[in-house]
Amino acid sequence: MASAEVGGGDKYRSFMSGDGEKDTVWRHGAPPNYDMVNKLFEEERTHVWPEGSLEEKVQRLLKTWEMELVHKVRPEDQKSVHSQKFCASTNGMPALSRAEVMRIGGYNAFLRTTLPPEHRIYDPDTETLESGMATFLAAFPRGFAIEVLDVYSGPPRIAFKFRHWGYMEGPFKDHPPHGGRIEFFGVCIFHVDEEMKVEKSEYFYERGNFLASFLSAPADAPSGSGCPVMRGN
Repeated sequence: MASAEVGGGDKYRSFMSGDGEKDTVWRHGAPPNYDMVNKLFEEERTHVWPEGSLEEKVQRLLKTWEMELVHKVRPEDQKSVHSQKFCASTNGMPALSRAEVMRIGGYNAFLRTTLPPEHRIYDPDTETLESGMATFLAAFPRGFAIEVLDVYSGPPRIAFKFRHWGYMEGPFKDHPPHGGRIEFFGVCIFHVDEEMKVEKSEYFYERGNFLASFLSAPADAPSGSGCPVMRGN
C-alpha cells in the first residue's frame, strides 16, 4: 500500500503544506489548524498504530480525505480522491458525486436521511454547506476526533471500523451544551485505485443515536456503540 506524500504541517494528515500545495485554494484562505482536535485525539484514542502499518495508513487517508473535501475549494487540489470517479454514500443511500458533496457540505452529505422532515433532529435538506459547518463547529469547540479501530481488508476495497467523538461544549441548534462526550462507531469501505486515491466511500453508522446525543447528556455507555446498521435513517 503506497503511502501519501507527507509534507509537514500536520502529524496525521497529508497534502497540507509543501511545494505541492503552494497553489491550493483553501476555503478560509489558509490551511486549517488541527492542533486542538489532534490534542483530543492523542489524549483519548484507543490505539496508537505503528507508523507505516496498514491501520496507520488507512487512518491517515481517512483524516486527509475529510480535510480535503471540507477545506480545499477546487477539485483539482484534492489529492486523496480520484478526480473523475469519486462518489460517496451513507447507510446505503444513493451515492453522491464529488460535486454534490462539495456543494452541500460534508456534514449534510454524511447526515442524509429518509425520515419525514418533522422527525428530523437535524435536517440536512434545509442546511447549507456554511450553516452545517457552523452548527457542528459551535457544538464541538475542540473539534470532532476520529480514529481507525480495525482494518478488515486492504486495497483495493479497504473495509475498516472507526470511532468519531467530541464534547458538546457549545450549543447545537436550540439545545444548550451539556458538556458530555458524544461518540459513535461505524464501518466504512474505501474503494481505491492503484495510487490509493479514493474512488468511492461507503459509510454505515447509527445516525439516530448520534443526533439524539445532542438532546441530553449521554449515559456512561457510548452512544451508537451497537452494530452500525441503518437504524435512524
